[in-house]
Amino acid sequence: MTPGTIHGVGLGPGSQDLMSVRADRLIRGATHVAYFRKKGRRGHARSIVEGLLAPDAIEIPLEYPVTTEIPVDDPRYNELLAAFYDKQVAQLTEIAAAGQDVVVLCEGDPFFYGSFMHLYTRLQGRVPVAVVPGITGMSAAWTATGRPVTWGDDVLTVLMGTLPEAALVEHIAWTDALVVMKIGRNLDKLRRALVRAGRDDEAWLIEYAAMPQERIRPFREVGDSVPYFSILVIHGNGRRP
Repeated sequence: MTPGTIHGVGLGPGSQDLMSVRADRLIRGATHVAYFRKKGRRGHARSIVEGLLAPDAIEIPLEYPVTTEIPVDDPRYNELLAAFYDKQVAQLTEIAAAGQDVVVLCEGDPFFYGSFMHLYTRLQGRVPVAVVPGITGMSAAWTATGRPVTWGDDVLTVLMGTLPEAALVEHIAWTDALVVMKIGRNLDKLRRALVRAGRDDEAWLIEYAAMPQERIRPFREVGDSVPYFSILVIHGNGRRP
């Protein structure tokens, strides 16, 4: 039997009309649709494709065993997630081995800080795997500001808010243009790092980029908390004609 293909399909930042034609075609024709979600939640990826799935499509929720319950540097964190990904790979491989294609929904781009990457590396050599790129959340965020993020020879740096404060300060001070993701509980640390790097007045916070509740404001106006879907942007000011 010819095995099916597991498709990692990038959904873009959160709006159906920002998905690619290929992604739309695969999702509408899928017989098996898998998506990551936190236990007890519907999952953002599943919400994005509401109304697109075939009525008889088989849905496969992939529920994380842990998200923010324990620190990422706790040894149990990697152990739990590694076992989780191994389990999901076994499930998806069984479906593909039976000749069925599976569409795995991926927020943003599957190869940009996404969970699908951990499936992809484990699936290599077992069954066919294909990837459909998507618009990243950071692209939607800087577009929402109405200003180009890079000019000429500007260097763009993408940071995770989970980095140590000293590392954040170093990178923020050195780069031309900046994107910071995974802010959440790291908000105070990021705020201190921006001040120490002398760039707090240049920063913008974009919440829910490309979604109905999108909001853009200077970072200095941000309070004590931000939504999960928040991205910080500092625009470059490099060479131009």
